[in-house]
Amino acid sequence: MARNDDRSRARGRSAGLGVKLVRVVRTDTSEVYIIWQDDTRLGQMDIHYGRDLIHATLVLEKDLDADQQSDLVDQLDQDIVISHLPQFAREDFLVTVFRGTELESFSDGEPDVEDDDEDSDEEY
Repeated sequence: MARNDDRSRARGRSAGLGVKLVRVVRTDTSEVYIIWQDDTRLGQMDIHYGRDLIHATLVLEKDLDADQQSDLVDQLDQDIVISHLPQFAREDFLVTVFRGTELESFSDGEPDVEDDDEDSDEEY
């Protein structure tokens, strides 16, 4: 059985495809991970922990063949899902895989824009 320290290290880097998992959101019932392969964003996985089911949506931004997809899902299961609920039955873990491209991000918050123009009061 893996110790917590071993699980934390495994969560950072998945061996199969050499991917790095970066958690960007965590709530009581869900998590969102960005999946990196070297300096390339490979995709994103949103995981929702229900009472009787764990449902994940995996959006891949790069092409992977069926074996690579399966290896990635297995690795995500080992690194993330099992550490959350080790006793959870595997047939209750559902993953839907999509191929997509990020078009734009939207937020109600203020944009994080730096003003490079030192003379912002000038009229044009």
